[in-house]
Amino acid sequence: MTAKIFFVLAVNFAYLAVEGNLINGDRSFSIDYKSNSFLKDGRPFQYISGSIHYSRIPRVYWRDRLLKMYMAGLNAVQVYVPWNYHETVQGEPIFTGDRDLGHFLDLANQTGLLVILRPGPYICAEWEMGGLPAWLLEKPNILLRSSDPDYMQAVSNWLAVLLPTVKPWLYTSMGNIISVQVENEYGSYHACDYNYIRQLLTLFRYFLGGDVVLFTTDGNTDKEMSCGSLQGLYATIDFGTDTDITTAFKRQRRFEPHGPLVNSEFYTGWLDHWGEGHAEVDQWKVSRMLGEMLALGANVNMYMFEGGTNFGYWNGADHDTRYRSVVTSYDYDAPLTEAGDPTEKLLLIREVIQQFRDVPVGPMPPATPKFAYGFVTLRKVGNISSLLNTLSPQGPIKSQYLLTFEEVKQYYGYMLYRTKLPRDLWEPTPLISPLNGVHDRAYITINGVFQGLLERDTTLVMNVSGKQGDTMDLLVENMGRVNFGSKINDHKGILGNLILGRDVLTDWEIYPLDMDGAIAGGWPHSEAPQAPPAHQKEPSAGPVFYMGTLQPNGLAWDTFLKLNNWSKGQVWINGVNLGRYWSTRGPQQTLYVPGPLLSTTKPNNITVLELEGAPQALRVLFMDRPQLNNTTGRS
Repeated sequence: MTAKIFFVLAVNFAYLAVEGNLINGDRSFSIDYKSNSFLKDGRPFQYISGSIHYSRIPRVYWRDRLLKMYMAGLNAVQVYVPWNYHETVQGEPIFTGDRDLGHFLDLANQTGLLVILRPGPYICAEWEMGGLPAWLLEKPNILLRSSDPDYMQAVSNWLAVLLPTVKPWLYTSMGNIISVQVENEYGSYHACDYNYIRQLLTLFRYFLGGDVVLFTTDGNTDKEMSCGSLQGLYATIDFGTDTDITTAFKRQRRFEPHGPLVNSEFYTGWLDHWGEGHAEVDQWKVSRMLGEMLALGANVNMYMFEGGTNFGYWNGADHDTRYRSVVTSYDYDAPLTEAGDPTEKLLLIREVIQQFRDVPVGPMPPATPKFAYGFVTLRKVGNISSLLNTLSPQGPIKSQYLLTFEEVKQYYGYMLYRTKLPRDLWEPTPLISPLNGVHDRAYITINGVFQGLLERDTTLVMNVSGKQGDTMDLLVENMGRVNFGSKINDHKGILGNLILGRDVLTDWEIYPLDMDGAIAGGWPHSEAPQAPPAHQKEPSAGPVFYMGTLQPNGLAWDTFLKLNNWSKGQVWINGVNLGRYWSTRGPQQTLYVPGPLLSTTKPNNITVLELEGAPQALRVLFMDRPQLNNTTGRS
């Protein structure tokens, strides 16, 4: 069925020329292969663009960030569309609130910025599973990013919703989208399935028409450019400050002998992983190389111009030799900080751009105001095992063997696995995940007492002891699915069996945990007595919830939450999931709290899930600047 559809679509659009684009009225955007440039309304055009991800920035700040990009001298922005952000539940796409793509495109248009759209379906972006929805993994043998029929059926259904939604925003339809990327860096993926890219090309042409510039982006190697490019899609390249410009553009020329030079991802910074240092890229190198590329007439998109934040559970992960989760902050050492504040890097970039095009007159919009609200003392709510009636009101799923997150349709966050010890264990006995099956961390308690943890690729065995019939709970955390490379089929939970001594553990109760739903509904503050926090004499170990309130002071300014001497966990403010902290591993030490989340008149509810061990002084600190590198952070 799917093959027939693609055949019909291919026949219907066989008339489309490989070169050039149709003109709609007086507005056109096309490729001039003779003059090696883009043409906008028939005239040579060079774009100077920056990447911004609306999914990582609160909607209320979209206009502010776009205005700052415009005032920096950009004439375009590059935008990813994360499929899983819009269709978290299969068949239920959302385009409202923080997911209102049309509103974002409208704001960019009002600001005077053209748009380079990157709708995937795969986007990478250090985003959970590279933007692919986790429900795809309910089919255990699905081949992602390929012409696999199950995958292509899901892709076709999604693009049939997304592409008609954005079509009115095409430049030739009086909108501001000048070009659209098909897939993303496909040449870095092992499949190298040209039939897949052909099917995507057919879909994009069917839904968007023949007058839009479609392109690909790939890394600076022959293999990547070869597997990622296809006739009918203009091939562009990406590289950063560690690359020779001439060599890189010669490589693009081997695949596109004529047409504009394009660096679709010029890296202004880099991402951070937990347990590693905060990445920084020298601002002078960025500005110098930008100037050199623009002097060649190249079109450049700076990735990122503002990174933003991986709120909630949206961070991705890498897996080369081992699993490495991306931190909550996506600051990226970009020209605009995580909180959207201009940096010296931005001012240098603006000075470079002024040499090539007119920059808007006037001062750069200032940083959003910040405030240090000070310390707040929290109090204990209870450990996870004692709160299951609230966090999993539907009760457990009973299964002889372990089930993954995807098998029970709990795609993100946490699940709790419960079983009984099969025999007396008077001596410490090894609990083993023989196939490295804990994805990604398991926090283990026996009769509510914390024993330790298992961690993917790191800790595959730990010792436990207890009596036959004791309750053993494993709270499993999904730390973010792999977003790049061959391991993106990243199932979560416990894969395979757990072995305790000589016993394979069976007879499980599996609790999907809706922490976000409970907290968004007002828990635990709505149920807790309004008593002052009690002094905690002994710190608690293992997964425990804590709560507190930040009293209003009439301000709702941006702030940064530091959990000094806390270990690892998750934070919610007024029911909104700020993301993960991991103070003991770093580098990130503060969580960005957008001012609009705070109330100026009512107590602001703070909920903390600490997974390993809280400090004796249950205090958190609201600061007026970030700390992204253990001891120092840029402001």
